[in-house]
Order: sequence, then C-alpha cells, then structure tokens
Amino acid sequence: MSTRHLILVPGIMCDVTVWEHQARDLRDLADITIPDHGSLDSLPAMAEAILKRAPERFALAGHSMGGRVAFEVFRQAPERVMGLALLDTAHAPRRAGPEGEQEAAQRNRLLEKARKEGMRAMGAEWVQRMVHPDRLSDTALIDAILEMIARKTPDIFAAQIRALLERPAATALLPQIRCPTLVLCGREDSWSDLAGHEEMASLITQARLAAIEQCGHMSTMERPVEVTAALREWLTSL
Repeated sequence: MSTRHLILVPGIMCDVTVWEHQARDLRDLADITIPDHGSLDSLPAMAEAILKRAPERFALAGHSMGGRVAFEVFRQAPERVMGLALLDTAHAPRRAGPEGEQEAAQRNRLLEKARKEGMRAMGAEWVQRMVHPDRLSDTALIDAILEMIARKTPDIFAAQIRALLERPAATALLPQIRCPTLVLCGREDSWSDLAGHEEMASLITQARLAAIEQCGHMSTMERPVEVTAALREWLTSL
C-alpha cells in the first residue's frame, strides 16, 4: 500500500470519468480518491467536504472548477496539502459589471437549455468549445464527455453554476503556496488560457508549468497519456 494519498477533484458536471486514465495509471504511486460534489453550491463547501474525508496529509489535483476547489482546500488547511496540481483552471473571481453579468447570462442560458431539452442536448452545444477543434469529430471522446454530463441533473448544474459565479478570488493565495505545484493546461484551452496559467506559475514559489500540445480544456481526457506523465513526475517529486 502506498504511503501517498492523491485526491483528484473533478470540475463542473464531471465525475470519475474525467480522471479515469490518471486514476488507473497512478495507483502504483498513491492511494487515489475522486470526490463527488453532489448538490453543494459553493466552492468552500466543496473543499470542506473533501477535507472531512481526507487523510491528514495528501496531494491534491484539481481540473477546471476542481482547481478552484483545490485553492479553497489549501485556504482552509494549507498544512495538510503536500503537493498541488492545477489543471485548466484560473484564480480570478467573476468580473464586476457587464462582463460578469454576461458570464452569468451565458451560464444560465445553458442551464435553461438543460432544463428544457435535457442534459445531453445542452452538453452537445457546450462541448463545442470544451475540446480542441480537431477532436470534435472524435466520437469516442465526445460521447464519453456527453455521457458524463448526462449523468448529472439540471439541479446539480444549477448548484455548480452558483458555486462558480460566486467563486472567491484566489490570487492572494498564490504566493502562499510553498509545496511542489504543477500548473498545466491544454495549449489551445479557450476557457482557461495558457497566459493565465503562466501568471499562476509565476506567482507560486515551487511551480512547474506544462502546456499540453494540440489540446483544449479537457486535457485529462483529450491527452491522457501526456497529462498522466506530467502528474507522475510531479507526484514522484513529493
């Protein structure tokens, strides 16, 4: 049994599928758990739920919204986090003014579509900017993403949208992170861009930046071998 414990935190509307390759291929290095956010509607509450079930010390990787949850875990219990991996995520709160209102409107329009037409129909629209454009014709990948989304309900979607719209700023936390940290994203991630990850990496003392080539936002599923290799190198360093 490994002495390391690794928590893999899914993003919005994701479940164990988003971490399937990593969970399978890193089990020789760590005991792995993947939390389910359920109907929790705030990032701090998601973090609190993870901490209640976590061992005393652990490594933590978060993808997309899961990266923001990872920041909240660190905020609540920095001494328990032995290493941090931040994948396809960001640290800023929702913008004030028209830009923030536009984000809320876009998210709520998708929620209404989910309520009226079903989760899979909403996902079919949502996925268009979720992956690298070349992967939109990859039926196996797109079906796996849509099936994952379809396992959630509109009410869960609504709760997670609330959590994201009310996301705390994590910028001030970045210089406080002293543990070995991997900052990773798909080079063509159109939601959480490379420039944002470069900024995060520059503000974290022990950060290593990795850009995954020919890859969009769903890096763990789009380029699982490359992402797992980066996580293995990070995990081995702890």
